[in-house]
Amino acid sequence: MDRGSTLILGGMGLILVGFLLIFIGILLSAAHGEGEVEGGGVIMIGPIPIVFGTSRGAATLAMVLALLLMGAWIILSLLARGD
Repeated sequence: MDRGSTLILGGMGLILVGFLLIFIGILLSAAHGEGEVEGGGVIMIGPIPIVFGTSRGAATLAMVLALLLMGAWIILSLLARGD
């Protein structure tokens, strides 16, 4: 198997694991009868982030995770260039 095929299979595997984790979380939440859920997200339009959430804590967590992902993207893109 070449490198491209390995990356594609690895990506598909990670997507499958993500779906399974979400499914298991939904089942566990339904089994325990937990009814309160918080959520949030970030939409990037160019360099301008639009942060939203059901509470201040959820929006702050979404913003911090977005900053971490942006930092990881910058580091990986610099490593890929070879600088």
